[in-house]
Amino acid sequence: MGCDGGTIPKRHELVKGPKKVEKVDKNAELAAKWKYCALSQEKLRRPIVACELGRLYNKDAVIEYLLDKSAERPNTDAVTHIRGTKDIKELNLTDNPEWGGERRNTKGDVYEVLHCGMFICPVVGLEMNGKHRFYYLQTCGCVFSDRALKEVKTEICHKCGDPFQKTDLVVLNGTKEEVEKLRENMEARRAVAKAKKSKKSKAAASASTTSQAKDDGKAEEAPKCSLENGGTSSQSVKAGSSGASHPSCALNGDGPLATASKRSIQEMEEKSETFKSIFTTHSSAKRTKDQTSNWVTHTPYHF
Repeated sequence: MGCDGGTIPKRHELVKGPKKVEKVDKNAELAAKWKYCALSQEKLRRPIVACELGRLYNKDAVIEYLLDKSAERPNTDAVTHIRGTKDIKELNLTDNPEWGGERRNTKGDVYEVLHCGMFICPVVGLEMNGKHRFYYLQTCGCVFSDRALKEVKTEICHKCGDPFQKTDLVVLNGTKEEVEKLRENMEARRAVAKAKKSKKSKAAASASTTSQAKDDGKAEEAPKCSLENGGTSSQSVKAGSSGASHPSCALNGDGPLATASKRSIQEMEEKSETFKSIFTTHSSAKRTKDQTSNWVTHTPYHF
């Protein structure tokens, strides 16, 4: 039955009280955000990227998600706002010289600092472990601490020298209020970009229609002109005739007056025999059966 041998039970062993509320370990929560990918839950390794909401990912995990969105993944809600590679930025991080890797204390003879971060701020040297606020620039991807941006106020990146504005700063792993503000800014930027794209497409469509209308008008004004072998030459068209609608047609013998007088060169009695022999319709240009060959040459009328 128990309680034998003179043992006295206590009250908490007999009466069940209310369960204690389980609290989240802050150290474990910080390690999950700053040392593990938000999508695959694997340890962060280069190249590391960040989205417009300030979450950290492994680049290969994001690319795999974009290639196959239908696959089942544990944390797809964290990447629903990522449409393509343009929505992420590869981070230019600074390594922490004190970081020795995950297996740096295999012997157990060295004191291990649990809050040691893999990366640090290149200006003030603060570790990126979640205890300090960090920002990244959307222009170049460099990462700095909030203290560095406050102490050294400048509009040029401290690491690469590229210019930036305050709107280019995105906080990494911010609070719920900061994430909601970043989401609103992201949606506003996308709405503006969509409006600009629609305006450009409309302008391009209108320009194409106007150019097509101009081309159609020119085609209607300019008549089709052609010069055939054995047709009338430009000499048959009288200069200054009011019947020719287009100068090129008058020269080629396709005008209103030239069409009425179009006939074969060989039928013109006023032309000499030497002039007629220039054209391929002359009898001298034709081959006999003995002169014909079994193959076709590039110039069939060349002897």
